Order: sequence, then structure tokens, then C-alpha cells
Amino acid sequence: FSPSVLGTREHWDAAYERELQTFEDIGDAGEIWFGEESMGRIIRWLEKQKIPLDSSVLDIGTGNGVLLIELAKSGYTDLTGIDYSPSAIQLSEKVREKEGMSDIKFKVEDFLAPSAELSGFDICIDKGTFDAISLNPDNAVGKRKQYVRSLCSVLKPEGFFLITSCNWTKEELLNEFREGFEILEELPTPKFCFGGRIGNSVTALVFQRK
Repeated sequence: FSPSVLGTREHWDAAYERELQTFEDIGDAGEIWFGEESMGRIIRWLEKQKIPLDSSVLDIGTGNGVLLIELAKSGYTDLTGIDYSPSAIQLSEKVREKEGMSDIKFKVEDFLAPSAELSGFDICIDKGTFDAISLNPDNAVGKRKQYVRSLCSVLKPEGFFLITSCNWTKEELLNEFREGFEILEELPTPKFCFGGRIGNSVTALVFQRK
């Protein structure tokens, strides 16, 4: 990928500072990455697998925290969201307060250098964070490898990793996560047709940690 400002912390700090201001002004929580459909897809999978409601869930790059709010509304009780942007965490805390979901935990954490207390999760979810890391102008390849190492350290053996990506194909993601993970299934995403070929603009996969 070409390096992009979308891969920098400065970009996300500025973006979430703007969203935080907008929320304080008019109560709008901001953009939902990949839309509401992507949250529904994740929740449907968890329900279909009968994942216990007290399973520990980590949202990697939580942004405005809306995914965890939806999981809480679906009955999940052990929810943690992390983001390296303090403005994102401030925003997610304000959204949590507005929604009355005081049990959701939010922390400023850089997933590429996770603190010791980030460990033992049953489920990790990523909607676009691996994408953003892939665009970092400074050693994106090394950062992707560190992401996989971090994931291995925070997710329990046999734990599930659900990733939604608009930059990577299924085959590419299988390659990126080949060490320590096995693919369980590909979740259906919207298809498009271009020039007679059918493809997906978004890839959603479920891995299990070996």
C-alpha cells in the first residue's frame, strides 16, 4: 500500500478531536466504520455461535465506541475498547455516558505496545485498525508483524478474532495471520459487479487462535 496520512496517529487525533467537538455541540457520535451493517454482522455471528454473554471482548481501535454500545445492548457484559487516540477515548466515554452503559471499559492503549493488563480476552474485534496500521508511512511491514504478535499476547488460545477490512483480500489476510491463527469462516459482505466481475469491497473473517 502507498503510505498515507490515514496511517498516522496525528490524523486520528485530529479527526477524533473534531468528532468530540461535534458530539459536544450536537450529540452526534460520528462515523460508524463500515456502517451499521458491519456491527450487525459481528453480533449475528456471536449469537449464532452462542458465545456466552460474559465472554471478555476487546475492541481494537474502538474509535467512538459504538460497536461496544451495540454489544452491550445485545447483552454482553465484559467489554473493553482501546484506542491510541486520547480524543477517541474521550468521545467513546461521552457516548457511553449518553447511552447509560457505564460498565463498558475504555482505555488509551497503543495496540502495538499493549500494557500487561491487556490479556486473556475471549474475543478480539478489529474494524479498520489493521487497515490503518497498514498505511503507516513508517515501517508498515514491521508494524503489521507487531500487530500479530500483540494479538497473540492479548487473545486466549482458542479465542476468536473477527476482522473487517477494506484494504485486504481474504487470501492476503490468511497470509498475514498465518502464524498462530486458523481461519474459521468468511462472513458475507456486500458484493459489487464491475466489468463483468463480481467482488467484495469489504472482507470480514473469523480466525481462531491456535
